[in-house]
Amino acid sequence: MTRGIATLVAAQFVSGLADNALLIVAIARLAELGDAPWMAPLLKGVFTLAYVLLAPLVGALADRWPKARVMLAANALKGAGCALMLAGVDPLLAYGVAGVGAAVYSPAKYGLVVELAPPSELVHANGWLEVTTVGAIILGTALGGVLVGPSLAQALGHAGAAAGGMVAAALAGVLALYLLAGALNLAIPRPAASVAEHHALQHRPGALLRRFARAQRTLWRDALGGASLGVTTLFWGAGATLQFVVLAWAQQRLGLSLSQAAYLQGVVAVGIALGALAAGRLIGLGQAPRVLPLGVAMGLAVPLLTLVHGVALAAPLLAAVGALAGFFVVPMNALLQHRGQRLLGSGESIAVQNFNENLAVLAMLGAYAGLQAAGWPLPALVGLLGAVVAAGVALVMWRLRRRMEQRMLLIKEQA
Repeated sequence: MTRGIATLVAAQFVSGLADNALLIVAIARLAELGDAPWMAPLLKGVFTLAYVLLAPLVGALADRWPKARVMLAANALKGAGCALMLAGVDPLLAYGVAGVGAAVYSPAKYGLVVELAPPSELVHANGWLEVTTVGAIILGTALGGVLVGPSLAQALGHAGAAAGGMVAAALAGVLALYLLAGALNLAIPRPAASVAEHHALQHRPGALLRRFARAQRTLWRDALGGASLGVTTLFWGAGATLQFVVLAWAQQRLGLSLSQAAYLQGVVAVGIALGALAAGRLIGLGQAPRVLPLGVAMGLAVPLLTLVHGVALAAPLLAAVGALAGFFVVPMNALLQHRGQRLLGSGESIAVQNFNENLAVLAMLGAYAGLQAAGWPLPALVGLLGAVVAAGVALVMWRLRRRMEQRMLLIKEQA
């Protein structure tokens, strides 16, 4: 791993650690203010919404200026959201500001990977980036719980005792993490001038939207780009839904408490990290399409959860699902970045990716909530989720094979 990639990975880890700790602290702040419990999921909603609404702008920003500096500015926005919460601003609004920073940060981060790593090292670099992202989720969530009290459950149960000092100190600690991430951003070396991209930044909203629409069409119509975008979009939408499915299943079928059920989510995350590391070592960029059958296998494995009634079997099954997911998504993500840089520009292609993936998260979470409200039993929801993943990846495989066959036929005719 080069120094540039190592510094980028470190900056991503610290910033992601702060993001996930801030979510837990924001939930504690809502409880401290006496807000209704149903407002807590809205925090994730306002954070994710920024990725969707700002997608036409953030990709152009990432390709217009040096990406490490864009990351620094985005990190400052995240820190501003934390500072606003510390100053007493409504947590939803403050966390929304942090979401804007995260939406700006993502295209610059992944775009910088493409600039700092040669194609032969792209899957390996993505593997490390995914491992640190997963690690930041696990450790950041745990850190948030430590900062607001012995556990999140205690923090929510004794909001009065937690008032004032504890949450304020927790927010100060998260703000310090953002400052550290900013310092690491400054240490990232600038790529060679021949690699950096400089696109004209459109100032009119209409021009930005038209350009973003063209970028969407370009990436979706490309055989490899469209296939990788399709499966990563499906993966992240299903993955966000699976988080809630695991929590509900662990409580209903395994009799676990909410905090114990959260540990099983950590098992999935560990599996993803191991799968991502293995993919980085074993799969080259040109081999990425070969992992598509693992996406079908992952979808078929999800309904097996309904047959498990003990933690001893649940933990290895969830770890296996996570490992399949990590081994599957890292090469496809690297392929998408590579095609995106070739067709559009690294920042703009990541913005397209973020738009589609987070739109899928909102749509699939909305569908899951709606089916729950309609009274669907949990086994039916789990089976439907697995079927959607397996069928969606199978459809992408069929379309990619068909398009590649058509391309080969065209080449033969022209010869």
